[in-house]
Amino acid sequence: ILVGGISGFGVTGGAHRLWTHRSYKAKLPLRIILIMSFSASGQNPLFDWVRDHRVHHKYSETDADPHNANRGFFFAHVGWLMMKKHPEVIRRGKMIFMEDILSDPVVIFHQKYFWPMKMILCFILPTLIPIFLWNESWTNSILSMCFVRVCCGLNFTWLVNSAAHIWGNRPYDKRIMPAENPTVSFLAMGEGWHNYHHVFPWDYKAGELGNYSGYTLNITTLLIDLFSLIGWAYDMKSPDTEFIRKILLRSKLHPAKDILAPVAHYLGTKTESINPKILKNNVQCVWSVSEAVQPSKRRPHSKFPNRSKSHHLPYRPASCSNNPNSTSDTTAS
Repeated sequence: ILVGGISGFGVTGGAHRLWTHRSYKAKLPLRIILIMSFSASGQNPLFDWVRDHRVHHKYSETDADPHNANRGFFFAHVGWLMMKKHPEVIRRGKMIFMEDILSDPVVIFHQKYFWPMKMILCFILPTLIPIFLWNESWTNSILSMCFVRVCCGLNFTWLVNSAAHIWGNRPYDKRIMPAENPTVSFLAMGEGWHNYHHVFPWDYKAGELGNYSGYTLNITTLLIDLFSLIGWAYDMKSPDTEFIRKILLRSKLHPAKDILAPVAHYLGTKTESINPKILKNNVQCVWSVSEAVQPSKRRPHSKFPNRSKSHHLPYRPASCSNNPNSTSDTTAS
């Protein structure tokens, strides 16, 4: 359970809330802890994880969504990892904003040594520590650490893509599939408040009720808050209560209208300075400042180390329209 929680925090607090959504900032020691914890989870490389999740938010429940829940529970849960990606997923993934990830030396190191880190931190060390420290049998250690723990951890993460997009209520935006699912939140360390998360993807709590106890059990928020006490986590972003109340009221009275997330509140700037093309579309695709501010010219990315030629991509953010067939693009700063 302890190792599962540590690796789970690498996924929820690291890959998801920090690197994908930039909902808070982390100093180097915390980023190292998070990348090691993520390596222990047995998931795909962080770069791929972040890219796929950003595409998911921008084109949720379309052909460009890597785990489109409209294709059924099994596909959204694990089937998408067992088959070739839809051409729209590949096309949009090549255009998604990834400059922030490419500039992080921790991510670069993880990408370069992904397989050694995964084998050592996910399988070898978790298996050997019980054997040598408290004389656990090889059979029990391998079964519990290499099979049960990894299998449960992966499925708890996948439930956010499947169950939390199918079952639950939708108080913040009734037009989208992501839903509030307490069971998923319990299993995924606070990640199940998914309707809220898709409306406010930049909230570091990933849920309006960021409590640590009761049915919310947002363990990820608790750990981020603890690291903030020593200054390793800082600049945690969260909307004020009054704005959330207005969003709830608007969703209740006008469920068919667009629900604009409080991008101006997040940026601490005037609405006029925000890219109008983004504001007129569904703002659930905004995961970082660079996707919301006025566009400016920038150079193409240099090649990502240790990736095949097909992955050497000129990353630039696509239009925030949820229509994957749209051809208009915006360039972020």
